[in-house]
Amino acid sequence: MTGTTVTNWAGNITYSAPEVDRPDSLDAVRELVARSARVRVLGSGHSFNEIADPGAGGTLLSLEALPAEADVDTAARTVRVAGGLRYAELARRVHAHHLALPNMASLPHISVAGSVATGTHGSGVGNGPLAAPVREVEIVTADGSTVVIGRGDPRFGGAVTSLGALGVVTALTLDLEPAYEVEQHLFTELPLEGLDYETVAAAAYSVSLFTDWCDPGFRQVWLKRRTDQPLPAFPWAVPAKVALHPVPGMPAENCTRQFGVPGPWHERLPHFRAEFTPSSGAELQSEYLLPRRYALDVLHAIDGIRETVAPVLQTCEIRTVAADEQWLSPSYGRDTVAAHFTWIEDTAAVLPVVRRLEEALADLDPRPHWGKVFTTPSAALRDRYPRMDDFRVLARELDPAGKFTNAFLADLLTP
Repeated sequence: MTGTTVTNWAGNITYSAPEVDRPDSLDAVRELVARSARVRVLGSGHSFNEIADPGAGGTLLSLEALPAEADVDTAARTVRVAGGLRYAELARRVHAHHLALPNMASLPHISVAGSVATGTHGSGVGNGPLAAPVREVEIVTADGSTVVIGRGDPRFGGAVTSLGALGVVTALTLDLEPAYEVEQHLFTELPLEGLDYETVAAAAYSVSLFTDWCDPGFRQVWLKRRTDQPLPAFPWAVPAKVALHPVPGMPAENCTRQFGVPGPWHERLPHFRAEFTPSSGAELQSEYLLPRRYALDVLHAIDGIRETVAPVLQTCEIRTVAADEQWLSPSYGRDTVAAHFTWIEDTAAVLPVVRRLEEALADLDPRPHWGKVFTTPSAALRDRYPRMDDFRVLARELDPAGKFTNAFLADLLTP
């Protein structure tokens, strides 16, 4: 924050609120919510659009000053996580109890509550998004009271990946599993021609393909293998000879350990080390999640416009996500292929390319990541979520006056 200006991590969004309110207790959160006309929660600031903007006169709330609770129940294999906690800290505490999360995103720097609220994910044909382990969510609603919604509650499918539209998530309870170790094996130059995507995507516990789309095919392949699972055979590309960063020219020392050196799950599943800022934020990001059965069609559609995409692209990552049951999850009801784009920091140059990309993917049922740059109209988005009407009903139930609805959400939640 500089003066009276609050921006997101990338600096491409300036929020309407002149400051961030940071209550330091649950009672303070309740009081602040109850007296505010409009409220949006700022997680770790890694959204690239106005999803967190409360609008003029609204309250922009951060939970970072709340007690950083991560209460592990080793017998039940669960952890109750404070709303402001980030994955890096949560992972360290869980691992200290010899337990683990099933997956992590590429960045461990992002907040748990904000990540699951926007449908953020890691990779792996058997791995759901980060919301998948959530078993209970605690929400401060418009009048300052707390609602607890868990599995088995008919509202649960709308309560976790909720875009912040239901209230302030002050705590989540997540399922855990026994701790495990992971190795990273990197390869280079995987051709697009003749690609058996299903086989490649299933080659390890987590698989990421990276390219700059200057030429067909992929410049890097990252295989993350659990050491309790078979060693993957990968004859389609050449093993990397030096440590790599997904963005060409960036220092590989910012990345998690490579060359098959085993390490704890939380030090290998992310691409980037928690102790390093992965970049300066000099980037924009978009991501589209599509039915995995269309994976090759998606790749060929992007390749067909690579001369448009490549000039404004830093890197593109292709991953898989297992189907999810959260109503507003981009992976809802379908196994998914995710195409992520890290663009240069130039909104004027990037937006026309994003529109062209959306046109190229339009017939393949794309759902944009809720926290990234996209131009898809709300009317089109509504049609891509079969449970959107159910979510609207839930939003009206918990927030009848629209206290947590901003300009970003208004069109989406209007029938």
